[in-house]
Amino acid sequence: MIALAAAALFAGLAAARARRDAAEPPGNAPGRGAEAGGESTQIQIGGATITVSIAAGRTDLPAPQLYAWVRRAARAVNAYYVTFPVARARVNVRPTPGRDGVFNGFTFCPDSGLLTTRIAVGEHTTEAELADDWMMTHELVHMAFPSMQDQHHWIEEGMATYVEPIGRAQDGQVSAASVWKWMVEGLPQGEPEPGDRGLDNTHTWGRTYWGGALFCLMADVGIRRETRNRAGLQDALRGIVAAGGTMDHDWSIERALATGDKATGTKVLQDLYAKMKDSPAPVDLGQLWKELGVEHTGGHVTFRDDAPLAAIRKAITEPVKAKVAPAKP
Repeated sequence: MIALAAAALFAGLAAARARRDAAEPPGNAPGRGAEAGGESTQIQIGGATITVSIAAGRTDLPAPQLYAWVRRAARAVNAYYVTFPVARARVNVRPTPGRDGVFNGFTFCPDSGLLTTRIAVGEHTTEAELADDWMMTHELVHMAFPSMQDQHHWIEEGMATYVEPIGRAQDGQVSAASVWKWMVEGLPQGEPEPGDRGLDNTHTWGRTYWGGALFCLMADVGIRRETRNRAGLQDALRGIVAAGGTMDHDWSIERALATGDKATGTKVLQDLYAKMKDSPAPVDLGQLWKELGVEHTGGHVTFRDDAPLAAIRKAITEPVKAKVAPAKP
């Protein structure tokens, strides 16, 4: 999961600008030659219908395994939001010859209004690579937040970066230890560097993805502390979706954060944004890991359940036990 490679994320940052474009970007997959054309199916999950299309092209894996990969990602999103955020969506899978792995994922809203994820899969991708993939889930999470102005792109990418591994953990696809290992190893890249002018004004790769994810972690811990662990960022984000804040709608960041705060009965999101939007606001991550009871040694993570915020750490990755309706702000 730590393999959020800089090159891939820089490509994702550029591609994300296309999410608000009305026209769908052109495809680039070659034909199958003597083989038949593309295939498609529909996945039903969380009250949603997701149409999955595989473009013409060769893959070592049969179509059902590619469909299962998309379904796993949709399950992770459904686990976190306790529903799928939109009623209808589309996923276009583009086979790419001579490669393996998953790459070039991006999500956008075309003229049709049907939120669409386009993603490339190498011809020689293995089932193990699909099982370890984070990008498909990351892209589907984007559907669960309103489109922002460019200076607030960090909240779109940071939210998807933060929610993706937690949703996968809540669905049982990865362990809680792997989520916290990812955080300990990755989040320092989101800390401000010299000359930083806050999240709204510092549009580097690290501050956009990891800085946005750091904002989300601090918000999650802050909401849980203030509510005595009765609510977290998950409730705030579910409240935003319940109020209609999905990617096919343009919102201001102020509206989104106020809506999330109303769902949790706090002002944590708005207060944290005021602190981090125009100033560096570094975080003492070492102290935070100590309070959460997260110990990282030799590339492995262990937990201390006697830490003061251990209950919060556990709650962040635990699945929602009761499928309650999201709060409507």
